[in-house]
Amino acid sequence: MPQYLLQIYAPHERPPADDPGMDISRWRAYTESLEEAGMFVTAQRLYDPDSATTVRVRDGETLITDGPFAETNEFLAGFFLLECPNLDAALEQAGRMPNIHYASIEVRPVMADPEGSSDAQAATAQA
Repeated sequence: MPQYLLQIYAPHERPPADDPGMDISRWRAYTESLEEAGMFVTAQRLYDPDSATTVRVRDGETLITDGPFAETNEFLAGFFLLECPNLDAALEQAGRMPNIHYASIEVRPVMADPEGSSDAQAATAQA
C-alpha cells in the first residue's frame, strides 16, 4: 500500500497550554484511530529548531552550523508516516490532526524504490 508522510509545521509561537492541539489525549486518540484503520506506520515529535545542527559539504569542505538551515515562520515539529490507499485518504487524515487549526500539514508521497516509481505516485495519478 502507498505510504504518505504527514509533516507537521507549527508556528514558533506556542498556543496556550489549554489549546485542544496541546492535549496529549487527543493525540493518543488520533494515533489509536490510525492504528485501528491499519494506516499507522510510525510517528515522532521533534525537538525545537534551536536544537538542530546543519551539515553542508561545498567544494569538498564540510560546514557545520548550529541551528536550522533556514529561518522560517513555522518549523517541522513532527511527522506521521501512514499507509493509505490514495492521496485523498492521506489528506483526510491530515485534516483530522488535533493541531490542524494552527499548524500546517504537508502531505507527501514516499518514493518506494530507487528508480523513482512508487505505489503512492500511481495512487496519486489515479485519484
